[in-house]
Amino acid sequence: MIDPKDITGLILAGGRGSRMGGVDKGLQPYQGTALALHALLRLGPQVGEVIINANRNLSAYESMGAAVWPDSLPDFAGPLAGFMAGLEHCETPYMVTVPCDSPLFPTDMVARLAAAMEHENAELAMVLTTDAETGRPQPQPVFCLLKTELLESLVRFTQGGEAKIGKWAAQHRCARVLFDDAEAFANANTLDELQRLPAPR
Repeated sequence: MIDPKDITGLILAGGRGSRMGGVDKGLQPYQGTALALHALLRLGPQVGEVIINANRNLSAYESMGAAVWPDSLPDFAGPLAGFMAGLEHCETPYMVTVPCDSPLFPTDMVARLAAAMEHENAELAMVLTTDAETGRPQPQPVFCLLKTELLESLVRFTQGGEAKIGKWAAQHRCARVLFDDAEAFANANTLDELQRLPAPR
């Protein structure tokens, strides 16, 4: 089994927050605490250490007790830029990513992804949920466990002008793990969605 101590958790908080009016999404309050801190407290027990990818207000994120690394790519290049920043500074064989705006992800998520990665001899493991309207599997690519050695592949991919996590993941052996509770992966793209997030379970 993959030892949790061999996994670094990365919180993705480097976006523009465009649909929230340009605010720094990870610092918005949820249940009285910053969204990113909720993610850190939920992810921390599942991994060896946690780091944060952020491009603004770095000292505010550092005050949460984790190392903070901005994108090495310019202009808020998206989640894959965050993946790259994390991999560049990750000192463990594995890294798992979560977005800062989904504070309810399962407390056994990393263990389940790690088990699937090992069972399928995969290079990545990604969360799947079921779309409530269509009943079809819905990838959740920002919830991803990956081998740190994939950094070189990711650099090549982004240098080619690509930015989609799913397209990059398709180049590798990717285990997909179905989680029954889609609501656990609910995210807040707008302030209204943030207000409607349920309380932590």
